[in-house]
Amino acid sequence: MKRGDDPRRAAEPVTAMKPEELLKLIAGARGDAICVPTMTTAPEWRDIAPDDLSISCVGFMGGASSLGLGLALANPKRRVVVFDGDGSLLMQLGSLATIAGAGPRNLTHLLFKNGVYHTSGAQNIPGGFDVDFVLMAKGAGYRTAYAIHEIDEFKRRLPSLFRDEGPLFVELHTGLADKTPMTARGGTPFPDQVDHLRKKLTG
Repeated sequence: MKRGDDPRRAAEPVTAMKPEELLKLIAGARGDAICVPTMTTAPEWRDIAPDDLSISCVGFMGGASSLGLGLALANPKRRVVVFDGDGSLLMQLGSLATIAGAGPRNLTHLLFKNGVYHTSGAQNIPGGFDVDFVLMAKGAGYRTAYAIHEIDEFKRRLPSLFRDEGPLFVELHTGLADKTPMTARGGTPFPDQVDHLRKKLTG
């Protein structure tokens, strides 16, 4: 398929990883990590891990990284993993500098990069796949930042996502998810998720 034939996938690379496959691999390796899925990762994650230590950032686009930072600072002995989107992160790019400045060693920031605003209709983000979020994270001061393009590399690096000192930023080059919060409505209201997570963390 030539670039531009389908406007929904104009920016998607031919060998893009499936978000659902990545999430299943993460679910199997996460241990007791707190997970913060946003937008197009949220519907699949609530099916994969319905009673997990998770809180979905849906309804306030761009807030996942800041929410993850707060959880990481409040729970320094527990890994916190953010499932961000490129469209979402563009809404609050300043969070990269804020996270780097705070320097949480237990924060892993995963960016599911598909080149579009998937939830609102798959419009291309400014710059599409050419936007270099790894460079931005490094410039902001993240301890480590790199991109992963292939599933085999992701599997090889997976244990380090929960072990390496943060803040750690990983740009995952993916295709579009099968579901979005608009096509797979439902789930637990955010205030109830907060209450549920608080009770689990405090025992």
